[in-house]
Amino acid sequence: MKQWIKDTAGLGIAFWLIGYLASLVLFFTPYVATMGWILTAIFTPVTIAITWWWFRKREHLPVQYYAGVGVAWVLIAVVFEFLFIVLLFQATTYYKPDVFLYYVLTFLIPVGVGLYLNRNRKKPAGKGEL
Repeated sequence: MKQWIKDTAGLGIAFWLIGYLASLVLFFTPYVATMGWILTAIFTPVTIAITWWWFRKREHLPVQYYAGVGVAWVLIAVVFEFLFIVLLFQATTYYKPDVFLYYVLTFLIPVGVGLYLNRNRKKPAGKGEL
């Protein structure tokens, strides 16, 4: 399978599914009102760590690649959440500040990890460069 499909769809769906399953568990607890904030606090560092681990051994990739990964992850989250939360559970009040923060972080995590990794890698020499 092409690497960019694994990076975008593979990781994006995996991250979304893990969060979705965790939210289903929290839905049946007294923490249902704050589950978005709880999931954000727990899964943001986990997502950063997994993303860093996933891309750490790769060659230098342009920031545009990481931005494309972020856009794909956000699109996956928006579409899947609309289908499997808003429509399925008729959750008309789903979109609150924690969800929008989640969308922003979903885009920024691969971009931030990519910038961090690229800072410590040598850019491949192009034509005419020494």
